[in-house]
Amino acid sequence: MVGRTGAARHPQGRATPGHPRDSGTDTRAATIAAMGTLHLVRHGQASFGAADYDQLSALGARQCEALGRWFRERGVVFEAVLRGTLRRHEQSLAAFAEGYGELPAELPWPGLNEYDSEALIRTVHAGPLAAPDTPEVYRAHFRLLRTALSRWMAGETEPEGMPSYADFVAGVVAALDHVRERHQGQVLAVSSGGPIATAVGQVLGTPAETTIELNLRIRNSALTEFAFTPKRHALVTFNHLPHLDAPERAGWITHA
Repeated sequence: MVGRTGAARHPQGRATPGHPRDSGTDTRAATIAAMGTLHLVRHGQASFGAADYDQLSALGARQCEALGRWFRERGVVFEAVLRGTLRRHEQSLAAFAEGYGELPAELPWPGLNEYDSEALIRTVHAGPLAAPDTPEVYRAHFRLLRTALSRWMAGETEPEGMPSYADFVAGVVAALDHVRERHQGQVLAVSSGGPIATAVGQVLGTPAETTIELNLRIRNSALTEFAFTPKRHALVTFNHLPHLDAPERAGWITHA
């Protein structure tokens, strides 16, 4: 996790006795106060290995409900809500609301939808895929996915039914731009690992290989936060699970 910024508590931000506060410090403090926060949430556990992956599991619903309750207990008030248009995004947001309470009207955003992992894997693996029901098959699945992602991102393949990688990135960036240009408070966005990793990669300027590794590490219902101003986003936390930080919830932590 990337640590929270300590800029608001910087010693230069305090006036010393007999010395007026520096005008530059006042400007910096005003900028910090004006920052909004974009809370990017990966959907809860879906149905990996099932015929229909795009379906939240019972555990996935509990994960998201717990995250909503965590936000409610801290008094966070959301100015806006975005979500991808996949079923697991809609279900995750509904479960979040069960724990949180009433939310602003949600804005469905197709640019926050995940890539099609099966279509990607078919570009590097011609035969049928075995059900990922053993650790060995599970690892083989993600080795293939890593290779397929790398080739798609390099523009070497065109997975059936999918946009180019450039267009995929453009959809994510459009969501980030929308938040910067339209909001200045607390914004919630429910998405998937691919778009969230892409958003982090765009903000940090990471190479494709790093974006892939970020993608494959994001846990279900994990929280990634950006501080934002009208000009830019800055990473604050990545892949955080504050709502599951208790011994009795250790078994709630999942990746797929």
